[in-house]
Amino acid sequence: MMIYLAEFLGSFFLVGTVVGSGIMGERLSPDNIAVALLGNTIATGAILFVLIKMFGSISGAHFNPAVSTVFLLRKEIDVKKFLHYIFYQLAGGLLAIGVIHFIFNNPPNYGLDILQISTHEARSSNWALLVSEIIATSGLILTILFVRKSDSESVATAVALFITAGYWFTSSTSFANPMVTISRIFTDTFTGISPSSVPYFLIGQFLGVLIAYLICKKVK
Repeated sequence: MMIYLAEFLGSFFLVGTVVGSGIMGERLSPDNIAVALLGNTIATGAILFVLIKMFGSISGAHFNPAVSTVFLLRKEIDVKKFLHYIFYQLAGGLLAIGVIHFIFNNPPNYGLDILQISTHEARSSNWALLVSEIIATSGLILTILFVRKSDSESVATAVALFITAGYWFTSSTSFANPMVTISRIFTDTFTGISPSSVPYFLIGQFLGVLIAYLICKKVK
């Protein structure tokens, strides 16, 4: 049970950091999206490093159905564990959305509804988002698998740095995580994502997993 608690907590803190830092960045710098995004980026990279260090030895620190999927394909986890991982990841991410909205729900300055659906339209076309997520997700998976193989102690650093970079070199800001994608439907704040764009994110992420899996299968 501890491995599932680790996935739940890791997913909770990951989504909480993404959404909370986005709200804080936007409120502190409402007229400068670049500054808000930079704050969001730094916080996300930092929490990823910490969470992987915290929970890597317990659950493998997936916090991401894409990562769990590639480990299922590689037969490093079975179907039962995979399904449990997905459930606890989604539960942690969705709970984080409500909690973050609650703690920022302080009228008149930071008033937020607890329950929201995002109306944020992406700044790029949906097809650009799909390709961006293929690149982001395949890059993340390749980072995990190749760094784990050559230097397992550096996985946390490598993942944190890849996602930090990915925020800025992909038009999708490098979600690379179906759990985070689904969770962000339910926040109409800085990091929210319109439901109409979500299929493109998810398809890109799925294709990214397959590409990374096939590359790693070829490179022994």
